[in-house]
Amino acid sequence: MTSKITPILMSGGAGTRLWPLSRQAKPKQFHRLGGDETLIQATALRVTGPMFNPPIVVCAAAHADMTRAQLAEVGITAQALIAEPAPRNTAAASVAAAAVAAEIDPDGVFILLHADNLVSDVPAMHAAIEAGRAAAQSGEVVIFSLKPTGPETIYGYIRAGAGEGLVRKVAQFVEKPDLATAKRFVADPDYGWNAGMFMFSAQAFLEECRRLAPAICAAAEAGVKDAQRSGNLIALGPAFLTAPSEAIDTAIMEKTDRASVVGADIGWSDVGNWNALWEGSVHDAEGNALDGDAIAVGSKGNIARTDGHTVVLAGVEDLVVVVENGVVLVTRRESTASVKAAVEALTAQGRGALL
Repeated sequence: MTSKITPILMSGGAGTRLWPLSRQAKPKQFHRLGGDETLIQATALRVTGPMFNPPIVVCAAAHADMTRAQLAEVGITAQALIAEPAPRNTAAASVAAAAVAAEIDPDGVFILLHADNLVSDVPAMHAAIEAGRAAAQSGEVVIFSLKPTGPETIYGYIRAGAGEGLVRKVAQFVEKPDLATAKRFVADPDYGWNAGMFMFSAQAFLEECRRLAPAICAAAEAGVKDAQRSGNLIALGPAFLTAPSEAIDTAIMEKTDRASVVGADIGWSDVGNWNALWEGSVHDAEGNALDGDAIAVGSKGNIARTDGHTVVLAGVEDLVVVVENGVVLVTRRESTASVKAAVEALTAQGRGALL
């Protein structure tokens, strides 16, 4: 049995709330949004070193070459690059990854991470992973509950069961709450954010998937069995497309009795919208976050990003102004739902070329 943990990086997200920067051709995980590396590079780098094996990566087929190239830029080669012919949500993607993981290391422990998040305290993340390792080896599916920084209503929450140890059984999964409920959760140390970070042995995870989500599991495993393979590339077969589209949380985690939770305070952000990106950016004296040829005059609390054209903010507050590949977006910084609505409107109008 290997003593190292193998990361599984999930890189299938579209990041529509960061449009027009994040697009179908180049979603947010392939952009630099919090440092010198892209999000997928930063994710891979934080799970390198003596504790970890090289990663398994799940991505869209259209992004396989970009994924390989970006990882190569930071000296990382994936053990396996699993290419989805089309997205079928996180349950099917997780099963496909676990099936490949079982081929690579039947007795190993794997940690499943989204490739488009930020973590500011990597040592704390490693400590949390080490704390949950034994539970994962014993057959538990471990989920990490992240300490909230505020009463967010855009995340799901996890409630830990009774006990005092670092690893406790999951008592409850809670979908995105209203503000009053979120405030109550933040004040209760038993609750934390569900960031979709899981650790498990592949065999134990697949056993639960086959039991709790048989249709998803059968389709995903068939997609792996019939995959076209070339080097480290595993292009899933067409059976994968028959998998019901469902999140891993509702398909498996909310139903299993093998879920354990590890609380962690790792400085996590999903960088899920423009306001979140503003919060994590460097600000000028007036609270503006400017990237590219952007100038702010008599303006406060704005985020502006441009890929070439000069942007001048004059006498405005709390705006998002983005110029990217011929598209200009202007919205209120805290109107996080408006960008997704704009993407849906463009789709309905048949203007997919802008997406």
